[in-house]
Amino acid sequence: MAMRETKRIFRSGLKNFARSGTVSFASILISTITLFVVAGLIFTQAVLHHSLSQIEDKVDVTVYFTTVAEENKIFTIKESLETLPEVLLVSYTSADEALALFRDRHQNDYLTLQALDELSENPLGASLNIKAKNPSQYESIVNLLEGEEGLIKDGAQIIDKINYHQNKVVIDRLNSIINGAKSLGFFVTLVLVVMSIIIMFNTIRLTIHFTREEISIMRLVGAENKYIRGPFIVEGMLYGSVATIVTLLIYIPVTLWFKNKMIDFLGIDMWSYYMSNFFQIFFIIFVSGLLLGAISSFFAVRKYLRN
Repeated sequence: MAMRETKRIFRSGLKNFARSGTVSFASILISTITLFVVAGLIFTQAVLHHSLSQIEDKVDVTVYFTTVAEENKIFTIKESLETLPEVLLVSYTSADEALALFRDRHQNDYLTLQALDELSENPLGASLNIKAKNPSQYESIVNLLEGEEGLIKDGAQIIDKINYHQNKVVIDRLNSIINGAKSLGFFVTLVLVVMSIIIMFNTIRLTIHFTREEISIMRLVGAENKYIRGPFIVEGMLYGSVATIVTLLIYIPVTLWFKNKMIDFLGIDMWSYYMSNFFQIFFIIFVSGLLLGAISSFFAVRKYLRN
């Protein structure tokens, strides 16, 4: 019995969708524009995340050791850091490698190289480069290093300096950008959802307005609200489904254009991102279309069920 009633509701919804003609076209067009904006927000967040990831990759902390620091002690500290859940990667640069890198950076500075050659020993010590999983975690890592016991040899610290305080301004600014971007993304998404529901609501209400006499007749013969409301909800979901297909098709040439024209500017291949995340994007857009259509239809028909 329930299955038969459900089929009847879906059949009525399909008939309403097919016979609405111009109104159905307008509803699909509005739904497509709405879903196009939603998909655009997904791509915008992907570009923003990619840009922030690139900035995060350039932020790190380097621990410089004195020339008297023993290599085995440095490796012990390295292994200790690698066990921390906040640490993503720790790389070691020996004193000889540091000297070679210094010479390479100053290969055109004759006076500096000449002064370096006059020294009897390597003035540079080894170093550890630390990358955290999150920029906000550098401070706790540095505090742990500065408070760790066993960093003293012959009464002197084996750590020469940690460049965290030099990078702190950049790290704090990056944290602010990341937190601000997340808050802005949530706010924009919320505003778009509300606007989409309002637009869809008014469009579907126009569709229902043309069938108000049919609704009145159904109420006169004693039809329950669920049988009156059901076909319109199905109709709204059909608008969302068709709009999903149209939106996904439109984004094929759009992302191809971005791939060829703006990959250097955006720093991300939009076409590859679209294809590799197609099913995830399809699911988000499809569910958004169904919900927008169903919710808008539910509220739009409620006016006529109250009268």
